[in-house]
Amino acid sequence: MIEVSASPSLADNPNCADWLDLSEDGKVLLRTGKVEIGQGILTALVQIAADELDIAPERFEVLSGHTRLGPLEAQTSSSLSIEVTGRAIRLAASAVRQRLADEAATLLQAQRDEIELVDGRVWVGGRETPLTVWSLARTVDLAVPVMDHALLKPLAERRLIGTAMPRLDLRQKLVGPAFIQDIALDGMLHGRVLQPPSPRSRMVGFDTDAFGQRFPDVRLARNGSFVGVIADLEETAVRAVAAAAQLAEWDGGAEVPANILDAIAVTDAPELIVAEEGDIRAASGTKVSVVARKPFVAHASIAPSCAIATWRDGHLEIYSHTQGPHGLRDAMGIVFGLDAKEYVTVIHKPGAGTYGHSGQDDVALDAALLAKEVPGTPVRVVWSRSDDFAAAPLGPGMVVTSEATLDGDGRISALSITSNSQPHAQRPGRGGIAGLTAAELIDPPFPWESADDVPMARGGGADRNAVPLYKTANLRVAKRIIKDFPIRTSAFRGLGATINIFTLEALMDECAKVAGIDPVAYRLDHLDDERAKAVIERVAGMAGWLGEARDGTALGLGFGQYKNKSAYCAVVVKVELDEAVRVSHVWAAADAGEIINPDGLENQVEGGIVQSLSVVLKEAIAFEGDRVLTAGWADYPILKFTEVPEIAVELIDRPDLPPLGAGETSIGPTAAAVGNAVARALGVRVTSLPIDRDAIVAAST
Repeated sequence: MIEVSASPSLADNPNCADWLDLSEDGKVLLRTGKVEIGQGILTALVQIAADELDIAPERFEVLSGHTRLGPLEAQTSSSLSIEVTGRAIRLAASAVRQRLADEAATLLQAQRDEIELVDGRVWVGGRETPLTVWSLARTVDLAVPVMDHALLKPLAERRLIGTAMPRLDLRQKLVGPAFIQDIALDGMLHGRVLQPPSPRSRMVGFDTDAFGQRFPDVRLARNGSFVGVIADLEETAVRAVAAAAQLAEWDGGAEVPANILDAIAVTDAPELIVAEEGDIRAASGTKVSVVARKPFVAHASIAPSCAIATWRDGHLEIYSHTQGPHGLRDAMGIVFGLDAKEYVTVIHKPGAGTYGHSGQDDVALDAALLAKEVPGTPVRVVWSRSDDFAAAPLGPGMVVTSEATLDGDGRISALSITSNSQPHAQRPGRGGIAGLTAAELIDPPFPWESADDVPMARGGGADRNAVPLYKTANLRVAKRIIKDFPIRTSAFRGLGATINIFTLEALMDECAKVAGIDPVAYRLDHLDDERAKAVIERVAGMAGWLGEARDGTALGLGFGQYKNKSAYCAVVVKVELDEAVRVSHVWAAADAGEIINPDGLENQVEGGIVQSLSVVLKEAIAFEGDRVLTAGWADYPILKFTEVPEIAVELIDRPDLPPLGAGETSIGPTAAAVGNAVARALGVRVTSLPIDRDAIVAAST
């Protein structure tokens, strides 16, 4: 048997009954606080539980992201669902199996090692008995601590782990109203809200009489600078809020620098030391430097943010595609002055893509404020595309400065990196802060407060993946967090890892060039981690690595271990330079420890590659002062289906090691690989994202 340490999720949910329910004959209810946001996580969690319980996965139902009926867990983020929740569920399932098998041995007067569970039925000494796990569960107390009974199966006895079990959620998404945007409740009304022209703008006037004359059958809700409309038909609500926009007067908002990225680059925010070894000033030799810039980016989900809210007898129920149901619940309690645990229920419903802290939490408060006007009636609010760009938190713009010192043999003797950025996680409900757009608009308002950046204990924010795995005797890693800009930022997939890995990997290529050593060999020579070396060697072999450019075509390499503690990934891309950068092929090798579902893991790596290509080649938010000018797909292009390259992924399975989070592992290495391939093909390094025609021209002049 294998014994492992407890999962952090067991601290708040220590008992077997918190996770598993066998009260319905022939079925297993699996509870989790993690939510399905397209990553296939619920399928993987069922595989884990089914394997430990020896019950067919078809018998499982999953209760996910329900604040009243499910376990309290942190938001679904940071690639932690398998690492943390998967471990908790594996332990809980093993503990339930132990409890039931012990009870069966007692009832059958048999030795414990004679008991076998086969799809929920109890066998003893090779013969089936009338007992089942469901009949045993009627009398066995499962409200007992998981860690008092957990005893994991040996690797050789696992049957489902490591198999490509089909996704459990796809059928409903194909044939039913699985997405929140498709849900229609009985009697549901439709709401829309009026967004201010910029985050700090406040309303100074509104012609209520004129609105009432034009839309006598539409309910107008106004509270301070918050304005919303409620109508029987969605199209009526859309027309009404457009009219409201013409009748509203706003002040000028806040002052911002003319060029926000330039201001980020020269910020005088306090420098925070992240990691320091030796003394970088003591190293002498050839200096190599890279300064990289990443613009503000949007979540840009295919479907905009949506929520449904209902007030009944003082209780608020919300359907939301939030990544953090419990955090959203707590934020609602703050805004409405309620005991959130008692009077607010948040139920997760999937949305069409969410990549961190987007607008899904904010639109939930919009829906709740409007629903309060019509108690007992559900109100659905959908943001417009322009609302999503203007009001949802953005991925922060960043400027990263790096420098390496090479000794006489071309090895790195010192390395420094400093990442300047706004905070990367300002999620609602944390630290007693509402953190929602409408909360700042209502009267009295909940003032905007800039949160601290994500601490390194939680993977870091601006400094995520800024500490290199490459070995050097002298190292200095720092960050500067700007907290006074009136631009709303929060978690976007990968956080600071994307531009930090981009910068470090560009620096490694430049150092290899100065040293006259192949980039693959140069990296391997600076690594002690054998798993890191393995993914680099694997992907180089997959791509038939050639370091030099040929006729405007080149390969580029990028590597990273997400958060320096989750999955390893190395990526090689092939770029072709014409009127724009075209990525024709991508090869990736990943090591996520024990593989739960290889198809799901491969999809995660591929999805990260596609999104990273879009960000690094195309995406940037445009501002006028503190106002977001970007309003739609015409001025925020994303990667098209026709632009998706051929992608090959190979997974390194390590069944004897714990599974590692992989949802964001390919983001940074892909961006870095593109940057390095373009530099090799062009002969000039482009360090300002996105790497489009304008960036290439600017770098070449």
